[in-house]
Amino acid sequence: MAKGKILSLLAMEKLMKNAGAYRVGEDAKEALRDVLEDYAEKVSKKADELSRHARRSTIKSEDIKLASKGQ
Repeated sequence: MAKGKILSLLAMEKLMKNAGAYRVGEDAKEALRDVLEDYAEKVSKKADELSRHARRSTIKSEDIKLASKGQ
């Protein structure tokens, strides 16, 4: 399955500038987007497993929080 990019490069720049960066290169924005999207996918998959284990079809915030602790 081909993966399209979801997060915007502008959002990546804003995150890095909020963290104190003065200037941000395009390659840095793309790298951060790749890392965050990979992380979000892993957390989402684990959260889905947790919700199914609890016999729910809806992922809740506690599933995300618990799933992110294992990543």
